Amino acid sequence: MDKRQIYIDKMKAKLDEWNADISKLQAKADGASANMQLKFRQEVEHLKQQRAEAAEKLAALQKASDSAWEDLKVGLENSWHELGKSVTSAWSKFN
Repeated sequence: MDKRQIYIDKMKAKLDEWNADISKLQAKADGASANMQLKFRQEVEHLKQQRAEAAEKLAALQKASDSAWEDLKVGLENSWHELGKSVTSAWSKFN
């Protein structure tokens, strides 16, 4: 397996992990008090948007030519970093 495919597989696994975290937050929101539900839902929607953007960048990276993938990788890593911070922040707010 080449370096690029290993990287893509690693990013897919991390995206799956974040999907599970977002689902857990969604379940927590559903069981929260009315006041907290609004906060949870806003946070979850924000995470879903970030996740969708990261998934789009990952898809673009998968389709990119060998010469373009390094450039796309930088954008993906920025999205990944922001999504990771947001997921961590959401958990700290609601735990």
